[in-house]
Amino acid sequence: MMTERERFLACLRGDSVDRPPYWLFWGPWPTTRSRWEREGMPADCNLRAHLGSDRPPATVQVNYGPCPRIERQVLREDDDFILFTDSWGILRRDYKHGESMSEFIEFPVKNRDDWERFRAERLDPDHPDRFLGNWRQQAEASAREGVALQLGNYPDVGVFGGLRWLLGDEECLLAFYTDPQLVHDIMDHLTTVYLAVFARVVEVLRIDVIHIWEDMCGRQGPLISPRHWDEFMAPNYQRIRDFARSHDIPIISVDTDGDPRLILPNMTAAGVNYLWPFEVAAGCDVAQIRRRWPSLGMMGGIDKRALAIGPKAIDAEMERVAPVIETGRYIAALDHLVPDDVSWSNYCYYAEALRRRIGVD
Repeated sequence: MMTERERFLACLRGDSVDRPPYWLFWGPWPTTRSRWEREGMPADCNLRAHLGSDRPPATVQVNYGPCPRIERQVLREDDDFILFTDSWGILRRDYKHGESMSEFIEFPVKNRDDWERFRAERLDPDHPDRFLGNWRQQAEASAREGVALQLGNYPDVGVFGGLRWLLGDEECLLAFYTDPQLVHDIMDHLTTVYLAVFARVVEVLRIDVIHIWEDMCGRQGPLISPRHWDEFMAPNYQRIRDFARSHDIPIISVDTDGDPRLILPNMTAAGVNYLWPFEVAAGCDVAQIRRRWPSLGMMGGIDKRALAIGPKAIDAEMERVAPVIETGRYIAALDHLVPDDVSWSNYCYYAEALRRRIGVD
C-alpha cells in the first residue's frame, strides 16, 4: 500500500496509484461545526481522523510573511463586532455571530513611503525570527509518517495575494495602471522573501510542494488580465519554477477561488501544475477543464451546495466527477468550506459516498 505522500505525488503526476487520495480537505465554518455538535458530532472532533481520510501535505511551519510577526491587536469589541489589526497590519472588523467576510477598513501600504517602511521593518528575507521553534522536527515527524511536505501557506505566500494584503483590493487593482513600478517592486520583493525562506528549508528537508495562495479570481473571472499576469506575475512564477526544478520539487500549487480559466494558460506556462479549488458556483467544471488541460493537477470541484440539498444531490455530484477521477491527476474534494446549511448527517453521507467512489477499503 502506498504512503499518503506517494499516493498524492503519483496521482498528480498521472502515474498509477493503489487508489486516488481520499481527502476531506475543506472543513466546516465555525457555525457549521456548532450545528454539527448539536446534531451528534463528537465535541472537538478531528474530522479527518474521525472519518478516516488521508492527510494532505504538511506545511513547514516557518514564517513566510511579515517578520517580526505583527501581533493581533483588538482595538474595540462589543456584543456584535470586533475591530482589530491582523498579522499583516490590516485593520478589519468581524461580525461575531455568523459567517461573513471581514470588513477591511485600512491597509498598511498607501504609497511608496509606506511600502519602503514596511519592507524595511517586516520583509527582511534573512530575519532570524523566520525560523523560530521546532519547525524542522515537526516536518521530519510528518515525513516519517509518510505525509508530503509543503512550502508556502495562506495567508503569507502569494504574489498577487501579498500585494492585495498590503494595498487592499481596490488600490491594488488601480496600481497596475497608476503605479505599475510599485506593483513590480512589491511582487518582486515578496518573491525574493519567499525564495530566501524556501532555500533555508530545502537545505535540511525534502520538499514535495510549493504552495502559492492568490485568491485572484471571482465569478466573472480573474481580477487582472492575462496581459497583466504575464507582465507582473509570470517573471516571479518563473523564478519559483526555476527554484523548484533546481531542488527536485515536483509540484507548484496555486489556490485561487472563482473562475481562473482565462489565465490558466498563462499560469501553466509559468510552471503551475496543480490548481484548486474550482468553485462550481463560479462556473468551474472539472470535466471541462480536464478536457482542455489534460495534464493539470486538480483538487476540488465538487459543489458544496449539494450537501445542503441531500443524498440525491450528493450522488449526482459523485457521478459528475467520476470520469475525472478515472483520468487521474485529480483529487476529488469539495470546492470550499462547508456552510452552516449542511447537516452533520448529510456531511457524513458525502464522506462515505466519496469513500466508496474512490474505492477506499
